[in-house]
Amino acid sequence: MKILVTGASGLLGSYIADKFLNLGEIYALKRVKSDTTLLQDKRINWIEGDINDYQSLEAAFEGMDMVIHVAGLVSYLDKDKKALMEVNLVGTTNVVNVMLQKNIKKLIHISSVAALGRTPDAFTVTENQKWTESPLNSSYAISKYLAELEVWRAAQEGLDVMVVYPSLVLGKISDNRTSTKIYDYVLKENSYYPSGIINYVDVRDVAEAVAQCFIKDSWGKRYIINADAISYKQFFEELGKAFGKKAPNKPICNGMLKIVLIGSWLGRLFGLSKIPLSPQSAKLAQLKFKMSNEKIKKELDFNFRTLSETLSWAKENQSE
Repeated sequence: MKILVTGASGLLGSYIADKFLNLGEIYALKRVKSDTTLLQDKRINWIEGDINDYQSLEAAFEGMDMVIHVAGLVSYLDKDKKALMEVNLVGTTNVVNVMLQKNIKKLIHISSVAALGRTPDAFTVTENQKWTESPLNSSYAISKYLAELEVWRAAQEGLDVMVVYPSLVLGKISDNRTSTKIYDYVLKENSYYPSGIINYVDVRDVAEAVAQCFIKDSWGKRYIINADAISYKQFFEELGKAFGKKAPNKPICNGMLKIVLIGSWLGRLFGLSKIPLSPQSAKLAQLKFKMSNEKIKKELDFNFRTLSETLSWAKENQSE
């Protein structure tokens, strides 16, 4: 089976591509200047292309049996609203349209828990949650939700699809990707922590869950992939213990958000901070949403790694 993985040069895409090496012949889509250091296996067949370049997809998808669509843009900054729609919505639309054109029947769509939406009256989120308009839904969430609608539209036109929704993906510090930047906050011994809940999952567990979904023919199904939901306070304490750093010990109250945002903006301006923050993401970090993992645990008998296991692995090859 020939399997093409979009976004294979990114953190999650690289682990998924690696996991599927024993399940098919892997082709990895990359843009011309992509950094492919996370995926060095010589069995990977790299193909140049871009999900926003329709003709390049037509060439890259030729002869494929399945596509795992991981490529996407993650941002919570207002300046990226247009780019989010272009990459996540238009890019996904291109992927499914080329698949329909080329008669490629199977698509695994890697979405995000953000695509399920947030509402003020539902603090436990399941796969059955209905999307509703809410000020709690970021531009990123909206772009991922609309992208998923395109996937299910393609399913009505003949594609076999499955959709998974990872929460915050934790990789190694040495992976040096955006989703691992949360470690920096503790490594730099910042003092304050948000008052809300963080949902997280080991990148290896996401790759394993996607592979199990494929092996068990979970076509037409949707799964949240989330190891646990704990307070930021507890999460940062675990990080501090694992990394030998002082954990944040002062809660951020809602009245402090403006100050925190100003500090974050100045940090980015002078290159002192790698953690992007917007008013909306700051407010979300104060809330207590829990992403339910009951469906995947029950239907696939899936077991997630503990946070301590993930963090012990995450600091391997850490650059001092």
